[in-house]
Amino acid sequence: MATVHSATYDLLRSQGLTTVFGNPGSNELPFLRNFPEDFNYVLGLHEGVVLGMADGFALASGKATLVNLHAAAGTGNAMGALTNAWYSHSPLVLTAGQQARAMVGVESMLTNVDAVQLPRPLVKWSYEPACAEDVPRALSQAIHTANLPARGPVYLSIPHDDWAREVSDDSALLVEREVCSNGLPSAQQLARLAGRLNGAKNPVLVLGPDVDAYQANALAVTLAERLCMPAWVAPSASRCPFPTRHPSFRGVLPAAIAGISAQLEGHDLILVVGAPVFRYHQYAPGTYLPAGAQLIHLTCDAQEAARAPMGDAWIGDIHAMLESLLPLVDQQQRPQPKALPSPQPVSQPEPQASGADWMAPQTLFDLINALAPEDAIYVKESTSTVSAFWQRVEMRHPGSYYFPAAGGLGFGLPAAVGVQLAQPGRRVIGIIGDGSANYAISALWSAAQYRVPVIFIILKNGTYAALRWFSRLLAAENSPGLDVPGLDFCALARGYGVRALEASSPEAFTTAFSQALGMQEPVLIEVATTTIEP
Repeated sequence: MATVHSATYDLLRSQGLTTVFGNPGSNELPFLRNFPEDFNYVLGLHEGVVLGMADGFALASGKATLVNLHAAAGTGNAMGALTNAWYSHSPLVLTAGQQARAMVGVESMLTNVDAVQLPRPLVKWSYEPACAEDVPRALSQAIHTANLPARGPVYLSIPHDDWAREVSDDSALLVEREVCSNGLPSAQQLARLAGRLNGAKNPVLVLGPDVDAYQANALAVTLAERLCMPAWVAPSASRCPFPTRHPSFRGVLPAAIAGISAQLEGHDLILVVGAPVFRYHQYAPGTYLPAGAQLIHLTCDAQEAARAPMGDAWIGDIHAMLESLLPLVDQQQRPQPKALPSPQPVSQPEPQASGADWMAPQTLFDLINALAPEDAIYVKESTSTVSAFWQRVEMRHPGSYYFPAAGGLGFGLPAAVGVQLAQPGRRVIGIIGDGSANYAISALWSAAQYRVPVIFIILKNGTYAALRWFSRLLAAENSPGLDVPGLDFCALARGYGVRALEASSPEAFTTAFSQALGMQEPVLIEVATTTIEP
């Protein structure tokens, strides 16, 4: 008869989950015993890094990805990274080793006392099987739940003495299962929606990360051109849903109630596709909608639709909804939006008192835009330079941009490794702030060990620049802990086995970046930069 162990690996193999991201402890060793040769194990030195790499891999591959955590402590270490995975709809299957069943009640060491509750509310489903024989079925449920709309992480706690138990031959039925979702509004609902779009005098499009996740970018462009409307990216966007040099592109909306209302003023219909309505951050109260405007929301997430404070919502598959809607939308005769003017170069700052160079982030982004491959993928976690990046770096291909969806720091370094593993044919460039980098610095070790050719660009300004901006906004400029001086990222990178270069003038960066592009190994470039407003 098959065992829980053999049945589980058969199931994982059939569902394509053959890459495992983990940091093992004693509870996980029985699962990893006799690890199959056709599986890959990617080791991270901290569970936050493990989950961040898996998050990037899942987002870039579009497939459910297996994460193997160590009991309660390992789950706790991963929770910060899990916030980003939850809000980015990342289909992660988190498994955590549990103490032997006979030892759980006495709360022996490494017992996950209330395993099901621990990861909530950041998972779609959390479960610990009541008996060993239920483990394969529960894992099957976890995989399908993670993949069904709206995609998202799930959690399964598995006692370590379950793996050797025998299961019935019926477990083989799990390998043959297929679970599909084809959500789409009715023909009448789509016709009503198209009528409202055709009748709008001055509509505007707001696009979110699920447009990119469902590979509906080209459909969004066609919709914008047919209705002659400008296209904004939703606030705090974790992906790029629209080509940034298209004439309709207007940038990223601010993450504030008043700011969004001001930017969308004058439009009578706001069509939001693949984004929450809305992800606010800065507290700037105002009216949710500008005067005279109505809002329509197309989303794959019923929770996002239900919690929105305004507008009408249609729930379904983003790609299928746009594909079905387009034939019903008339080509309008309004003038097409005019492209935004290209941003002007900024002057190079004066050398520091020490004589060392530094660079304006805008200049750095202009250089990256000029030198990077046109299909480069950017993993961005420099939170104070978001607007400057979107203005200056061209992104024309789907899957070209990833950003921490919940704003939880520590995403950038490990996610860049995971994205590169999932997309070996494209070059991944991680653009990381010096404050953010230290939350997951050990991801450099994984990049070195697996020779993942990411180019990590560290913007070193010695401060939490976004936090400094908020300190002025909140009249809290005298708060402690806003600066991070004395960091040497080149030394840190070399200590983890990554080649490192320092380049803080345009000429030095051009040389270093060109050199890094020619290597098939990870490279870190440290750039001293000035601070700018977010």
